[in-house]
Amino acid sequence: MTAVNPSVEALLADIPALVPYVRQATLLRPEAGRPTALESHVGGPLLWPADEEWPVCPGPHLVEVREKLSDEDREAWQRTDRAMRDRRAGRPNAPYEVTHEEAGLQARIMDGANALDMITWERIRRVPVPAVPGVPLIGVLQLRAQDVPALEWPEGTDVLQVLWCPRDHTDLPGQSYYYGPAVEVRHRSAALVGTLLEPPVPSEAVAGYVPQPCLLDPIQVTDLPDQDELPEDLFDQAEAWAEDRDTEYHRVLSCREGWKAGGWPSWHLTDLVPVDCPACGTRTRLFLTVDSGHDPDLNVGRYGELRVFTCPADAAHPIRLNIQ
Repeated sequence: MTAVNPSVEALLADIPALVPYVRQATLLRPEAGRPTALESHVGGPLLWPADEEWPVCPGPHLVEVREKLSDEDREAWQRTDRAMRDRRAGRPNAPYEVTHEEAGLQARIMDGANALDMITWERIRRVPVPAVPGVPLIGVLQLRAQDVPALEWPEGTDVLQVLWCPRDHTDLPGQSYYYGPAVEVRHRSAALVGTLLEPPVPSEAVAGYVPQPCLLDPIQVTDLPDQDELPEDLFDQAEAWAEDRDTEYHRVLSCREGWKAGGWPSWHLTDLVPVDCPACGTRTRLFLTVDSGHDPDLNVGRYGELRVFTCPADAAHPIRLNIQ
């Protein structure tokens, strides 16, 4: 249950200035299995009381709309594509070059669409559509308090449940630059749950948002921040320390990868993007990391990480979401 990374302890002993940046985290380590409602798990049945309504998402959800290109536009796009390839011929490592006129032509043909299917020659738009009466959420994760000491628990609760709408969303309230499932976090007491509710099955779910059932093998670790959240000289010391010992600071001693409760987030796709609480403006802290691939077989943000942030000033404030 409890594991200590001796490299982190040695690092902290040699560079004590890092100690104030330490955060505890629980690596959840999901493995394919058949969980019950009484266990910590991914994608299994939730400890949900029969007298409590199952949550639904009213949307709007993004649906895919396809528009067939005219023969003239298809031929114009193909001419542009051939011209780009001809300019690149004999320079395999060179980028494709597009002229100002070609870029204008492509922009006109796309007409603000999100993508072009070059097999069916259809423009693809993602259009927000409300759901009536609502799309049932699906259970993504359940955690029991004894398995995740890295998290703070509201008084009287010992079960954490994470649900989300298995369809795409954008412009969620309080979220910036986000594209993915709408997430809800619930806490409850296991002792107060009697008869369990059989949840409804959502229709037209995005396949990558439906987790395969997994049991958890949690371990507790010490997590440190990466370059974006450390003073430059302190990061340089930590990185040099790791290199001298033939290891890596990023993702080995800091910003631990995978399904994780607590700890520090990595900003590997962008520079640091401070995530502030929409209710009070306080800098939020990483609460949970949901990873793509592996046994749960999820796909968020093109096989990225979906991170849930919470407000340290008031846990009742709205969560924030970010994908890297």
